[in-house]
Amino acid sequence: MKTLAGLILAAFTFTVSTSAQERPPEPAGYRMEDYRAPVPATLAGARVLATAEAEAIWRAKSGVFIDVMPRAPKPPNLPQGTVWRDKPRLNILGSMWLPDTGYGKLAAATEDYLRRGLVRATAGDTTALVVVYCQADCWMSWNAAKRILTYGYANVAWYPDGTDGWERAGLALTESQPEPRAGEAGAPPH
Repeated sequence: MKTLAGLILAAFTFTVSTSAQERPPEPAGYRMEDYRAPVPATLAGARVLATAEAEAIWRAKSGVFIDVMPRAPKPPNLPQGTVWRDKPRLNILGSMWLPDTGYGKLAAATEDYLRRGLVRATAGDTTALVVVYCQADCWMSWNAAKRILTYGYANVAWYPDGTDGWERAGLALTESQPEPRAGEAGAPPH
């Protein structure tokens, strides 16, 4: 029995070690498809955070947290009279949710939304620590963090485990609403 248990443990350890090594390399540009897939272990120019590091920043209130999880669109062909309710997004308390800003290519309005959100979150301080996340194995946060670096933000951190890692660590998540877009109720003036 000990031998069988040892073989199972060894096989599990090998599988975990192998999958950890099979991280894809950083692409030169943005990820354009298959956003829910293994992500690189690195992001050039950004600090990569483990959950304990993200928690320490959050507890110390030493950075702003930006959630880029996409928002599910309302289906276009709902029968008349159907009530549509957005799926709630649970994120890290105090985060600014800027949905749909992690795609590989952004419409000009979405890019403007991301830029304006960052200015609000950091009070215009491009040296402020910006922690970008989504879910585990989600390229949205990698793309968004890479894009934020191109805006001149000098202190960008990427938290690749996102809300999945936060929840696995037993840390609380809270229901949130997206930051309003320009022209929406509650949106700050231009």
